[in-house]
Amino acid sequence: MESPSRTFFWQLTGLIFVVFMTAPLVLVVLFSFTGGDIAAFPIPSLSLRWWQALFAKPEFYEALRNSAIIGLSVSAISTTVGTVTALGMMKLSERAAAFVTFLLGLPLLLPALVLAVSLLSFFIAIGLKLGLFTVILSHLLFTLPFVVMIIFSRLRTFDLSVIESARDLGASPMRAFWTVTLPILTPTLIGAALIALSLSIDDLIITFFTGSGAATLPTLVWSMIRTNLTPATNALGTLLLAVTLGGTLIAMRLTRFRG
Repeated sequence: MESPSRTFFWQLTGLIFVVFMTAPLVLVVLFSFTGGDIAAFPIPSLSLRWWQALFAKPEFYEALRNSAIIGLSVSAISTTVGTVTALGMMKLSERAAAFVTFLLGLPLLLPALVLAVSLLSFFIAIGLKLGLFTVILSHLLFTLPFVVMIIFSRLRTFDLSVIESARDLGASPMRAFWTVTLPILTPTLIGAALIALSLSIDDLIITFFTGSGAATLPTLVWSMIRTNLTPATNALGTLLLAVTLGGTLIAMRLTRFRG
């Protein structure tokens, strides 16, 4: 049994790390409501002026539209393809399924910059015009593995007897899937889709290289930092935090994530 002093030490260490990790995020949100001209202490007053300045930018709505198109497309495609892939992996042996999981996870092992340059070189080599379509293809490369692993993990604990019962009652394989398998998997599928959406919306490096200047919310943040750094950047950062963290938390809840 650990002594009280040792327990206190580890609790204090954990608290320090939590504060260190969350303090920058808290400051981003706090400075988005400053009434001053710069993001710095002391804050003269609380105001929505920088949110109004953000919403007054025409490029914000273009970036929002592009992020929505890319994110929703990536989410829908990766969830559909990931579900089919996970169902196919269920028919493989354990060793073969582990090998497929390893292959799918290879892009996640590469640094984002290396992956972005590789994709850019590939698209140029095959003569594919850079734009929203190439960004969607690029995002599928790192969102699909997450979706497959989430759905496959749920299928591994799936009670196959309910499907066999439906088949015994005369249901075809397709009808059994739509009436039995899909309703049970729906919370997991929604969670996986939200994770894919959050990953896609939050990406900067791969989007920057493969989008040929296509404006998204992260690239707009980068542009605002380079040109004129104001608390409006904090407002946009807060919006991104709300979308990505909110989507991830809901996904964790739906997929019953436990660590």
